[in-house]
Amino acid sequence: MSRKTGIDVFSRRAFLRSAATFGAAAVAGQAFAQSTLDDILNAPRRGNWDDQFDAKASRAAAAVSSNNPTLGAGAVPNIQQAIADYQQIVSAGGWPQVGSEQKLRIGVVDPGVQALRQRLMISGDLARSAGISDSFDSYVDGAVKRFQARHGLPQDGVLGEYTLKAMNVPATTRLSQLNTNLVRLQTMSGDLGQRYVMVNIPAASVEAVEDGRVALHHVAVVGRSSRPTHILNSKIYEVILNPYWTAPRSIVEKDIVPLMRKDPTYLTRNNIRLLDGNGQEVAPETVDWFADKAPNLMFRQDPGKINAMASTKINFYNQNNEYMHDTPQQGLFNKLMRFESSGCVRVQNVRDLVTWLLRDTPGWSRQQIEKVIGERVNTPIKLAVEVPVYFVYISAWSARDRIVQFRDDIYGMDGATELALQTGYGMEKPAGSPDEDLLPQ
Repeated sequence: MSRKTGIDVFSRRAFLRSAATFGAAAVAGQAFAQSTLDDILNAPRRGNWDDQFDAKASRAAAAVSSNNPTLGAGAVPNIQQAIADYQQIVSAGGWPQVGSEQKLRIGVVDPGVQALRQRLMISGDLARSAGISDSFDSYVDGAVKRFQARHGLPQDGVLGEYTLKAMNVPATTRLSQLNTNLVRLQTMSGDLGQRYVMVNIPAASVEAVEDGRVALHHVAVVGRSSRPTHILNSKIYEVILNPYWTAPRSIVEKDIVPLMRKDPTYLTRNNIRLLDGNGQEVAPETVDWFADKAPNLMFRQDPGKINAMASTKINFYNQNNEYMHDTPQQGLFNKLMRFESSGCVRVQNVRDLVTWLLRDTPGWSRQQIEKVIGERVNTPIKLAVEVPVYFVYISAWSARDRIVQFRDDIYGMDGATELALQTGYGMEKPAGSPDEDLLPQ
């Protein structure tokens, strides 16, 4: 392996001693004054990517998750520290714009990688010891993945459309976003409870918090911008295993009736029963589906695997007919843009959350929960102890380790158009794809 001669002011030994504090402090402010930036630019250059490969750097740099809750006692001082760091970054000139004619990823040698390295160093994602060169090596790969993790993006190490957009948001805009979210966090700085659930809408995520630590973290799907999930403080009072789903009138008129005209077996195939005002079942073949008005009947889907809410529904007090629930469409949780419900929140691995919620309710162990779900019998369960739940809009925050997290401003509440990076999540669903969460059962 070829090496440069001369004094290496950023030796590997020095880097190992300082890496932890470098990343934690985001290397902000005066550390990025012009003199320091000159040091970076003049640092020993790395060789070609293939003779500088370090697999550990690529794997470990993306680990930015924390069991510190987004809300809680440390939330305000943590984001205040982030604001101080970003104020210094801004005062030192911010970071460069990143771009290239080719897609930047590991193995690429391109002049655009120099600006990328500078950008990642200034935000604390890449150690200065990596130097400045045209090579997208494993150190840059790990730094890009770390950046992606901090912005809620897929950690593939590739500068695709959304990663590039997030990277090119000016430091001044990020500072403003932090200040906006400081105000939001200050309103939630009181006693939240010993156990509580938090739904962070821009992050499309759920935290179950106990004794000041995150006990469970769940990926979620939240409301699209045209039908947003509401911000609220409430209490979870009930879990329903094997819930029914009742189609709202709008879905009956716009989706189900047209489908029945094309396929008279649609209701039967989807386990949807028709009930009259007395709760008596009505046979679908007795209904005139070509009438001017949709039938004045209840369209109720039986519990089961294909039920629109799958195994579970979690009820909390609110005036918006919103709730949390399972879904048979588990692939939704793998999507980048998880903003497509009508206000309710779909929760991945919801049975873990249900087990946690029912911990103080006698007779509801995980084994019993699974047994009842397997029986496909509708079973409402009142919590012995109601659990506080907070639906919040936090698009920027920081943990004790000073790793700053940012998310898209999906509802346009942060005051800068460049913070709404993703497009398409506000579109209405096409006819024929019923939305299961417009109304409760």
